[in-house]
Amino acid sequence: MPVVLDPDAAAVYKAFQEAGRPPYESGTPTQARLMYLAARPVANPEPPELESATPLSIPAPHGAIPGRIYTPKSLRKTGGLAPCLVFYHGGGWVIGDLDSHDVVCRKLAHEGELIVISIDYRLAPEHKFPAAVDDAVTAVKWVAANAKDLGIDTARIMVGGDSAGGNLAAVVALAARDGDGPKLAGQVLIYPATDFGMKHPSHSEPETSILLTHSVIKWFCNHYLSSPADIDNWQASPARAKTLEGLPSAYVLTAGGDPLRDEGDEYAARLKQAGVPVTYKHFPGQFHGFFTMGKLLPQANVAVTEIANWMKALN
Repeated sequence: MPVVLDPDAAAVYKAFQEAGRPPYESGTPTQARLMYLAARPVANPEPPELESATPLSIPAPHGAIPGRIYTPKSLRKTGGLAPCLVFYHGGGWVIGDLDSHDVVCRKLAHEGELIVISIDYRLAPEHKFPAAVDDAVTAVKWVAANAKDLGIDTARIMVGGDSAGGNLAAVVALAARDGDGPKLAGQVLIYPATDFGMKHPSHSEPETSILLTHSVIKWFCNHYLSSPADIDNWQASPARAKTLEGLPSAYVLTAGGDPLRDEGDEYAARLKQAGVPVTYKHFPGQFHGFFTMGKLLPQANVAVTEIANWMKALN
């Protein structure tokens, strides 16, 4: 479908093109991580003031999983306990970390008046699939097991993330539904990757190959997956789960200029068909990755506020 970027998104895209930044796939994963992190201050909005942002260390079989817990000045407490969003950052399972998504986590905590726990899961290619999934599931189980000490209401734990993080959130929700994790109150899927088959039309349309290009998606996938057989595994492609019934309420966001657009749209539709309460929001004039660019793109701040309000209404 035709993609017409909003004027601000078009200006940002033009600036990226004129900067002549090399594509991620032209270097090593280490180089890509540094380049991605270096670009964050240019696009991140001013962070709100919180009560605290402190490191966490979550025990796991392979060693500790780093995390960060964000507590806003205003919390929606019930019986002294607050809701919580366990957040998984984007970055194609190869790049991104706690710092790359620090500001957006602060904003979600502040505007949602809830605790946000960001998870620094293991990255590929050093740790291929399903290492990230294992860490994501382990983390939410640990949060639930330690909820009282963290000031968290176990009945109001949600998962969420953007892009690869949206993929992990969807997978964690499926795992928890099937007994491998706590009962979740909701899932926030921000332009999620849901099907590694990459056969949806938006994966081949020239207009969607903007910041998340078709070539870099393949680079991410080749680093993350161990073999083509992984494509059919629901822990990689949640859209290939046998059923989506019984999943928690979902907020699904997609962008027009995004190779992942159609699979996110289809996943939202299938959740609805399965009887899952879904709030679906499409930003036709934005590109993949806009959600963390609130300094440059006002629609990013709109999206954060809408998600925060959805979480408030949910619990």
